[in-house]
Amino acid sequence: MAEHTITVMVVHAGADQQILHHVELVAGSTVMQAIEASGIADVLPDRVDPHRLGIFARKVSPDQPVHDGDRIEIYRPLLLDPMEARRRRAR
Repeated sequence: MAEHTITVMVVHAGADQQILHHVELVAGSTVMQAIEASGIADVLPDRVDPHRLGIFARKVSPDQPVHDGDRIEIYRPLLLDPMEARRRRAR
């Protein structure tokens, strides 16, 4: 009997390029398994930080199960703290 599969999208928006991969996985797979299956980690300049992951702009852990149609997002580090950015704009 064939296993039930799901399709998810794994994305990373860098400063100079956007990477988007559709991945077919076995139902019950995790965020990190989807990232590994996509191959995106191989082309990123830095390794994937497990604290900078999300699904549809909601922060998640690497062991979070994914569902059919999810968009898994790999976030890049902030260049400037948001509070500092507001202070600079206010000056």
